[in-house]
Amino acid sequence: MKIEGNELEKAAMEQFHKGNRAEGLRLQEEFASQFREEYKEKDHCPCQKACRYHGNCKECVAIHRAHQEHVPNCMREMLNQRIRMLSELTEHTIAREIEPPKEITVRRENP
Repeated sequence: MKIEGNELEKAAMEQFHKGNRAEGLRLQEEFASQFREEYKEKDHCPCQKACRYHGNCKECVAIHRAHQEHVPNCMREMLNQRIRMLSELTEHTIAREIEPPKEITVRRENP
């Protein structure tokens, strides 16, 4: 099951946007039901970082909401896609003003 960009969930959102809440909820529940079944025994977390909260979305998101410094790794690509679209409005000139934190740019050697 593909989670990111799931066609069923996208169809649900399309129904919500059209004002068809009942159909949107039905499709959303269908997605959630498929998710529950598919990931009953499997890891659904796309985060590649070793973390105590891996796969525990509820606690992971609560931690990020609490410290409010950054978003969970699993949400970064979705947000970056949206930011990239906004950045197009200024020909991506913001890129000259952004310096990634050292932990992103420093390359670690394997011991």
